[in-house]
Amino acid sequence: MPRFLTLADVAEELQISSSQTYALVRSGELPAIQIGGRGQWRVEQVVLDQYIQDKYAQTRRLIEEAKSNAE
Repeated sequence: MPRFLTLADVAEELQISSSQTYALVRSGELPAIQIGGRGQWRVEQVVLDQYIQDKYAQTRRLIEEAKSNAE
């Protein structure tokens, strides 16, 4: 498994569009680096894995809050 992923790779893994992936990076929500003279974006695999885990945790919190508010 490669250490760095292109935005197209990330989009495929998250099953979202390339433009959505680019928006996540540009907003800072998904940390990435620019490499080379053309400034191509790369996301480290471990960073993407952590992002996904953070999203799971965020979803769990939202569900728990909704349950608490419903009671």
